[in-house]
Amino acid sequence: MDIVIFEEVSKTYRMGDVDVAALRDVSFAIPQGAFTSLVGPSGSGKTTALNLIGCLDQPSQGVVTVAGRPISGMGRREGAIFRGQTLGFVFQDFNLLPVLTVFENVEYPLLMIRNVPKSQRKPAVDRVLAAVAMEDQAGKYPSQLSGGQKQRVAIARALVGNPALVLADEPTANLDGNTAHKVVELMKSMRDEFGTTFVFSTHDPRIMDQAEVTIHLEDGRLVPGSDSVKGGPS
Repeated sequence: MDIVIFEEVSKTYRMGDVDVAALRDVSFAIPQGAFTSLVGPSGSGKTTALNLIGCLDQPSQGVVTVAGRPISGMGRREGAIFRGQTLGFVFQDFNLLPVLTVFENVEYPLLMIRNVPKSQRKPAVDRVLAAVAMEDQAGKYPSQLSGGQKQRVAIARALVGNPALVLADEPTANLDGNTAHKVVELMKSMRDEFGTTFVFSTHDPRIMDQAEVTIHLEDGRLVPGSDSVKGGPS
C-alpha cells in the first residue's frame, strides 16, 4: 500500500508580479513503512513537496493523496484535524517548548491537539520516552539536554499519537556526525517497532544512504528513476 501518492503535481507561487514554479508535473509514490528521503539542492522543490504531504499547502495542479485522503480542497480546520490524527513532525531545530519538561513536551500534542484524557496520556508518553531511551530525563527542561537528547524528545513527541506518517525537515542538520548516526538508527528502529513511515527532506548523505526510497528533485522536477525502492521495512 502506498501512503503518499503524487499524481502530476505542480505548485506555483506568486511572488510580486512573477510566478515561480516550485514543482512541475511531479509523480511518485511512497510505500507504507518505507524510510524515505526527499533530496535535492536548495530550490529543488523538496520543502514544497514536504509541505504538500504535511497538508500545509495545496497543489496548483494534480492530486496529492496522503493515507488514502486527497488533500486538495481540505479546509484549514479539516487539514488541522487530519494532521493531528495522521501525521507527526520532527524539525531540525527541535521546536521544544523551553518552559515545559521533557514529559510535558511529549505530552503536549495529546493534550492540546487530541484532547486525550490524562489517564491515557501518561502511559502513552512513558512508552515513547522509554522507546527513545529518555525516560530517566522526563523531568528535565530542554536547556538541560544535549542536541541528540533534544532530537530524541522531538522524535518521541512525533510518535506519541501513533501517526501513520512522520515528516522530518533536515532532522540531523544541527547534530554532529556520531549523534546524527544514532538518531537515524533510532528512527529506523522506531519505524520497525511502530510501523510508522518516515519521510525526510534532507541534504545529509547519512540519511540518503539509509533511505529505502529516494525522491530526487531538481528544478521542481523528479529526476528519472529516483523513486525506486532500494529495500523495504524489516
